[in-house]
Amino acid sequence: MSRTDESSRVTTSDQARRPRRRRSPLRIALVVALTVLLLGTAGLGWIYLKLNGNIDTFGADGLSKNRPAGSTKGENVLVIGSDARTDGNSALGGGDKGDIGRSDTAFLLHVYADHRHAVAVSIPRDTLVTLPPCKLPDGTWTRTRPNTMFNEAYSVGQTAKGNPACTQNTVEKLTGLRVDHTVVIDFKGFAALTRVVGGVKVCLPQDVYEKDLNPHRATRGGLLFRKGEQNLSGQRALDYVRIRHGIGDGSDIGRIKRQQAFVAGLVKKVKSDGLTPTRLLPLADAATKSLTVDPGLGTPKRLIGFAMSLKNIDLHDTKFATIPWRYQGERVAIVQPDADQLWAALKADRTLDGTDAGGKKGEQGGQTAAPSTAAEVSGDGIDVAVYNGTTTRGLASRAATALTEHGFTVTRTANAVDRDRAGTVIEYGAGLRTRAQTVARLFPGAELKSVPGAGVDVVLGRAYVTTGSTSAPASPSSTPTALPTSVARDARSADDDVCSNLSYG
Repeated sequence: MSRTDESSRVTTSDQARRPRRRRSPLRIALVVALTVLLLGTAGLGWIYLKLNGNIDTFGADGLSKNRPAGSTKGENVLVIGSDARTDGNSALGGGDKGDIGRSDTAFLLHVYADHRHAVAVSIPRDTLVTLPPCKLPDGTWTRTRPNTMFNEAYSVGQTAKGNPACTQNTVEKLTGLRVDHTVVIDFKGFAALTRVVGGVKVCLPQDVYEKDLNPHRATRGGLLFRKGEQNLSGQRALDYVRIRHGIGDGSDIGRIKRQQAFVAGLVKKVKSDGLTPTRLLPLADAATKSLTVDPGLGTPKRLIGFAMSLKNIDLHDTKFATIPWRYQGERVAIVQPDADQLWAALKADRTLDGTDAGGKKGEQGGQTAAPSTAAEVSGDGIDVAVYNGTTTRGLASRAATALTEHGFTVTRTANAVDRDRAGTVIEYGAGLRTRAQTVARLFPGAELKSVPGAGVDVVLGRAYVTTGSTSAPASPSSTPTALPTSVARDARSADDDVCSNLSYG
């Protein structure tokens, strides 16, 4: 026998006698965890891939080149309901196939910086607004269209992916607030969402018949809904939110109230079920199949991340309101200065009851100017030009008087090119930010904006009509502390009784 064979035999024998090493519990746990992680990641990747195939985005090239400045105080999301007749929507709402649709429902959702408060402000479809230039499919831009119904903005773009940008431009023009994200949901998506959550509890103030849904019918038709509480999903839920005639005064304002009640009920249902991944995936799948969103929300990760960021908002602190309005013939006119006070309050992250939901007390967000007292402001050595960005006569002279009384040198007063500004803006050239900040201390709530040029300009908005003074800057008390009374009075919370405040007139 060779030495090699003997050595091998000894080694084999030793190995046989050697006790087997046991794997430690820690090692086993690590292997299991790694396996779960890999499988979980693969599953999550599959889920994201599935959802990603559902999401449509609209082009950012149709957004205005003259948008309001962004803010670190809160986030604004425009939600648009589309009645497009394409891709299976025709069966749910009638109309011509191939129709790119209109928007009869829209609200601006302001999510406060503390992520514990939110308010959705509805804009009636019949509201008379100014439509800013919108991009057409051939690359040209439309002319400004004043005194036009709000819902026409969604048709100007002439394409399903061009329309949301035009509506977003219109809302930014109307409010002076930057819209961070825009979401469009069609009939099919809405119906699917309500089915996934198992229906939404609603309440009817009276019996509703087919003619109430379609006023062109010759007869009353069959009974659609009985008076009182019921649970609705799918087509029936869609019929409920579309009903306009036969309840209250038959106006779009009344329909908005019922739509707000429905969305409140949907939020309540989702919150009660819990925003767990198991619950969220079917919701996300149903929603993304019929959503068109801006590029900033164009991935499942971003969309789900935004949804999850809302989970800590209490039902009572989820509010629904309507832009201050009045009838103007058969149309709706915006009431001022209430509307501008509303936008200013949202920009300052103030809730309905005046709470500062934007961060710590006294903390300044973004580039918003802080309120100040007259004794603290000295404009010695600072040149300023003043422009009236409103149709109120004498406003530039009024602001110039306040400036000169504090030592500023006013080099010019004139009307601005744009006479429909909501908020006041302090524009400044390179190296002049510090001077602009000093000027802004006389205009609480004004926005600072860097522009090409070599001076400091004050462009007055409608907010200055009510807060400005000829002898001293507005006091801190004039800084918006709450939404206007007309808004707060008619607002509802997501936890309100389902049968309350359901119609107007």
